[in-house]
Amino acid sequence: MGKLEKAYFATKDNPSVKFLECLFNPKELNIEKSNHFAEVNIPGLESPIFQFVRGNARLVTVDLFFDTYEKREDVRTYTDIITGWEAGNTLNNQSPKKGLMDIDSDLHAPPICLFVWGAFIFQCIIEKVSKKFTMFLSNGTPVRATLNVTMKEYREVEAQVKEINPQSSDLTKSWVVTQGDSLWAIAAKEYGSPEDWRLIAKKNNIENPRILNPGQRLIIPVKE
Repeated sequence: MGKLEKAYFATKDNPSVKFLECLFNPKELNIEKSNHFAEVNIPGLESPIFQFVRGNARLVTVDLFFDTYEKREDVRTYTDIITGWEAGNTLNNQSPKKGLMDIDSDLHAPPICLFVWGAFIFQCIIEKVSKKFTMFLSNGTPVRATLNVTMKEYREVEAQVKEINPQSSDLTKSWVVTQGDSLWAIAAKEYGSPEDWRLIAKKNNIENPRILNPGQRLIIPVKE
């Protein structure tokens, strides 16, 4: 068996840095996809007809478990990295840090995130988190928590426009790898979705998507 890969969060602007590595991998991922239709009533018909309005973004929900009892440390040191620094750092008289749900001072919005678990890469915004603390030290410090995280898919407008325009004049391009590059970050830049990294891997005969060498030239195929 290979090495256990831990799920982690990163940001779209810095995909090679693990913002938070999960202490325990989730037991399941729930993925929801839906479309929005308008009901149009036609006089004389028994039931309305349905007119497609738009597709809705995919939703991924996951339960993340954190336990720091053996270390005897505040579990919010980890959970607040997602939800924002409600208490963890302020208990140590340090300046509060930014969490993944906090407003980024440069973006004026929370950052675009990547949830990565092996080959599953989901570019998203974190829409909602529910926290439940279930164990405490004698002084009231929480040491066990479960986070129910709801993530909504984020896709750039340019990428969506290309998909509905089959006559796009885009040609195959190349990419020279630099330090810190990853296939999913390149796919997010070129296709608007990190999940399309497999197109690049297949075109370049890459067996291990985690191994890229600086200076390596990749062919970026046209997405059909």
